[in-house]
Amino acid sequence: MKFISNNFRNSLLLGLLLTIFLFTGCSQKSYDSDIDKFYKDTKNSKINNSREMHKYTMRPYSVFGIKYYPFIANIGDKFDGIASWYGPDFHSKKTSNGEIYDMYDMTAAHKTLPMNTVVRVDNLENGKSIVVRINDRGPFVRGRIIDLSNKAAREIEMIGKGTAKVKLTVLGYNGEIENRDAPYSELPKDEIQSVSKNEKLDSLEPLEIKENSISSTKVPVQVNKPVINKVVTKPITNVSNSSNKVLSAGKYSVQVGAFGQESGANKIKQDYQVKFTNNKVDVRKVLSNGKTLFKVFIGGFDSYEKAQSFKSSNGLGSALIINN
Repeated sequence: MKFISNNFRNSLLLGLLLTIFLFTGCSQKSYDSDIDKFYKDTKNSKINNSREMHKYTMRPYSVFGIKYYPFIANIGDKFDGIASWYGPDFHSKKTSNGEIYDMYDMTAAHKTLPMNTVVRVDNLENGKSIVVRINDRGPFVRGRIIDLSNKAAREIEMIGKGTAKVKLTVLGYNGEIENRDAPYSELPKDEIQSVSKNEKLDSLEPLEIKENSISSTKVPVQVNKPVINKVVTKPITNVSNSSNKVLSAGKYSVQVGAFGQESGANKIKQDYQVKFTNNKVDVRKVLSNGKTLFKVFIGGFDSYEKAQSFKSSNGLGSALIINN
């Protein structure tokens, strides 16, 4: 009986290892596909923007038992919450994307946006605004959506109070404002142009770090910040039914992207159609503010509640729900 028990245990262990191997392989392909939606080599030696770094930092990670799922927001998406700042205690230490934190740079930490995402931060308490680049993870405190560098916090006059109510607007990826092929919402063109003109480019550049500075496959995450436990729902993919039929568009749809070029929209359409085989994914050409957009929709919902449930369970927090 002992011999049989040991064999059973060894077989179970082998099966588990094979499952982990296969899951990791599939997951890696998914990360690569997601990275292609926003990544480009900018040849900017002053930021760490390698594909290898994005593979590591776009993976789900845990801090104090809470799991976080990085996601790609649309350019123009807006988020409200509380901003905090961090400085001397972390100065000169490594950030989550492998750079060295300089509290005098215009950078910030965010729990889930891709590294080198450029965001505008509007202080809703005094009307002041700044543009920063995400190069770290955090803050791991309920209600807080961004941790600003010391310099950035001073620019919007929140150092003394420590926190402030803010609105974040996603402006671009890879340390640049407005990437042509990246997914974006309907941020007015003149608003993007005004930001581009008013912000100095060097305000987005940190210390010069070589791309090979990352040597570990683990995401370096700061874990010595306070955190309040909360329940996070793990994104899940839609499971095919036995008939494997694609459903009709339905009464409601979830908008998951808008592109300036049809090729970018079609690529996302194909990716989502493979992922959500029970739902019809389509591209619609629309005219918005004098600009032609190609919007991507996931359909198949006969009620707003079902569309909202689908959006929440699949980590599509920035997607829009529309009535067809």
